[in-house]
Amino acid sequence: MRSVAVLGATGSIGTQALEIVGAHPGLRACALAAGSDHAGLVAAARAHGVERIALVDPQAAAAARAAFPGEVLEGPDGVERLVAEGGADVVLNAIVGSAGLRATLAALAAGADLALANKESLVAGGELVMEAVRRSGRAMLPVDSEHSALAQCLAGAPEGAVTGLVITASGGPFRGRTAGSLADATVADALAHPTWSMGAKITIDSATLMNKGLEVIEAHHLFGVAYEDIDVVVHPQSIVHGMVRYRDGALLAHVGHPDMRVPISWALTFPERAATPVPTLGLTAPLRLEFEPPDLATFRCLALARAAGREGGTAPSVLNAANEAAVASFLDGEIGFLDIAALVERALDEVAAEPLASLEQLEEADARARAVVRDAVRTAA
Repeated sequence: MRSVAVLGATGSIGTQALEIVGAHPGLRACALAAGSDHAGLVAAARAHGVERIALVDPQAAAAARAAFPGEVLEGPDGVERLVAEGGADVVLNAIVGSAGLRATLAALAAGADLALANKESLVAGGELVMEAVRRSGRAMLPVDSEHSALAQCLAGAPEGAVTGLVITASGGPFRGRTAGSLADATVADALAHPTWSMGAKITIDSATLMNKGLEVIEAHHLFGVAYEDIDVVVHPQSIVHGMVRYRDGALLAHVGHPDMRVPISWALTFPERAATPVPTLGLTAPLRLEFEPPDLATFRCLALARAAGREGGTAPSVLNAANEAAVASFLDGEIGFLDIAALVERALDEVAAEPLASLEQLEEADARARAVVRDAVRTAA
């Protein structure tokens, strides 16, 4: 029996992960954490027989204590303690944003395998995380559909055989649009993703193509491939999730229906590849697969992310923090859609990148980047 701790248990990834756990006889949930959804977390804990939970929000934790007979931990430290003391064989980190970095490091320090759905851990602190993986000797399995696909296509690759990676992008709700046509794009427009059902922040990142920029940085750290050898192509059908180029001219692709339960199940049951309730892609009916280059002039976040990744050090942390702050302001109706990229670029210009030495340094760069965005939004209001 493999015990699983799920962080971000009430979000889209977390709820699907618990569906996988509940359906698999060899998996059991042992600890759950969420941000503020105390009712959802308590219900999930009761359904899966979990006795220890954690909530980041103190008021939510207090409400959970009144309704839950088990132990309720509180705050970011409570989430880390839940991971450190939970004894999980695998920790699925589906916390949204840079807040997930400490939980990632805590999981590796606790000696658990890590199923990583929090891409910001590797974006903001890739060097620290990969060093923690090496020290722990444990497995880190990506849950992002693209990186899961790449990992599977890379399985068994001899050293020196890989010449490049291809990350696919759906293009989001604004595929084919020009910058001029997006000046008045609304939050509802940006949240209308044509393929995937995701949380609000990730959906906006898909609309700006920042999600692909973050994934390029993540792939660089996960697979040790140079930035110039990682391509992004727009593939609106979202059937091909990732491709690997080999030196013999072969291009290996991972193909299937766009359903996050597939990479979640792969990460939680690796190397078993357990059955999941997802239909197999049929090939008897006509199937059209389209690929096109991204429009970097309109979707500037992708180029900004590549530049920050190449610069390294604290630059990716600044990029990530500024993007989180800008997306939050857009969702709150304080800025326009095109302002997201402009604010990220401003933060990268104003917060000088430094060689990475510590987690505290990353958190300081994160705070400075958020301050730049906050001040810019306040000034423009």
